[in-house]
Amino acid sequence: MVTLAEVAQHAGVSASTVSYVLSGKRSISAATRQRVEESIRELGYHPNAGARALASSRSNIIALMVPLRTDMYVPVMMEIAIAVATTARAHGYDVLLLTGEEGPDAVRRVTGSGLADAMILMDVELDDERLPLLRASGQPSVLIGLPADATGLTCVDLDFTATGALCVEHLAMLGHRDIAVVGEAAAVYERHTGFAERTLEGLRTRAGELGMRLLHRPCEGGYDAMAVTLARIFDERPDTTGFVVQNESAVEPLLALLRQRGLAVPEDVSVVAVCPDQVAVQASVRLTAVAVPAQEMGRRAVDRLVAKLEGRGEDEVVLLAPELSVRASTGPAPSAARH
Repeated sequence: MVTLAEVAQHAGVSASTVSYVLSGKRSISAATRQRVEESIRELGYHPNAGARALASSRSNIIALMVPLRTDMYVPVMMEIAIAVATTARAHGYDVLLLTGEEGPDAVRRVTGSGLADAMILMDVELDDERLPLLRASGQPSVLIGLPADATGLTCVDLDFTATGALCVEHLAMLGHRDIAVVGEAAAVYERHTGFAERTLEGLRTRAGELGMRLLHRPCEGGYDAMAVTLARIFDERPDTTGFVVQNESAVEPLLALLRQRGLAVPEDVSVVAVCPDQVAVQASVRLTAVAVPAQEMGRRAVDRLVAKLEGRGEDEVVLLAPELSVRASTGPAPSAARH
């Protein structure tokens, strides 16, 4: 029996385009319509009544869950969301944006009401309480993030474990042996948010392998919080010469506070960041950084979700390889600590 997906492949279009030609729900160009109709005739495709009903019940909406928490860097979240929306439109889907911190309740509402054909979840925790409901619903879904157990799920994310390791390796190559990690707000780790936990895992594991001392301190971000965190770091590890920052709102306060202490970057201390390129290049010292590929993550998530909706997607974990851009904030470790 010929399937709609086979007709789409034969005609060189998406399965949703074939559905639109059959249902007449959307305007399709004459050339595309003719190509689809020719493929239907050549292949002998005959949609049954059940398939027609299923097609007509589609909402052509993708639900995107973006909990906009105060302890998260909202610009990155919104950059991902915009990439999801624009890519979805290119595939003929609209996006329903869910910004509350409703957790499982939002999953129940969407899967139980037919509001959307599929879901994309962001801000994924290692043991995310939304996932059992998502698995049980059977609704097509993609996670932008990686939980502890990805069985039966499709996930797209930066490889944050490799990201942490890459930052450590760069500082080790420059001769740094004592490094401090300025992390996200404490609440991010308390929730066991995947990207933060995995970065820390990569940092700690690689530092141990390379014989480096690593100190991790969460930071709320902002000048006052960074001042307290930096004072604590130098009190506890006065020989610190390298910093890894995974907190966009702490970047500029850290650079300012280092200057106030009379420490030059990179002559006295080196700074590596995990942040968007825009943050790295616009800092007062251009930062050596691993960029967060927000737009690519959003695009890939939608592409895989549409593949699932069209019956051609398999569950998979897609981890984007980190790339370190070396700029002005890192240099050889000083011969002796000056703190």
